[in-house]
Amino acid sequence: MPDFGNGVQSFVLAFSALFSIVNPIGAALVFSEVTADRTHAERVLLAKRIGLYAAMTMLGALWLGAYVLEFFGVSLAALRIAGGLVVAVRAWSLLMAPEAIEARKQEQAGEATGAADDAFFPLTMPFTTGPGTISVAVALGANRPPGGVGAILPFFAGVSAAAVAVAVTVWLAYSSADRLTGLLGEARARVVSRLAAFLMLCVGTQITLGGVTDVLRPLLAGR
Repeated sequence: MPDFGNGVQSFVLAFSALFSIVNPIGAALVFSEVTADRTHAERVLLAKRIGLYAAMTMLGALWLGAYVLEFFGVSLAALRIAGGLVVAVRAWSLLMAPEAIEARKQEQAGEATGAADDAFFPLTMPFTTGPGTISVAVALGANRPPGGVGAILPFFAGVSAAAVAVAVTVWLAYSSADRLTGLLGEARARVVSRLAAFLMLCVGTQITLGGVTDVLRPLLAGR
């Protein structure tokens, strides 16, 4: 029987981690700058495409990333430990040096040429959902619970819903980038980013603890 409580927990865990690494609020401020020469209608259409591409990128990493690594002989416990550490380290860098992350995002988005295909590169990859987001998504996918379909199905439903929710947030934030710029400004956006990064640090620690538990459980049971 499906465990819907696990699905809700997976959604909260994945949404907090993905929202933190994507940072739609802070990214919208940069998006507003690099698309300032476009009309509002063009920016709304571009935001919609970026949201769609971001959803596809995150869902692909969530569904397939961990299985691909397992195919090459990486155990699920190792995936959880390494993935959790990646998430935690990324969160720590967001907490301690958000200005450096913002500068890198600005540089990535600055490669936009004004063409229609900017929606995928560079505004989706690597600006919105780059290697950091993909690694976090893979780590979340590796955190799937043991058991049959009754346990795994709610998990993937929860994390997939979280990815879609983050992509919708990207679409809405980018579409309303001008309003967000006037409402928040860089200082308030940075506060939101730091709060989200702290949640992400907690998520990374939780994933790592799950992997360590998987390693230690059979060792302790054998004693």
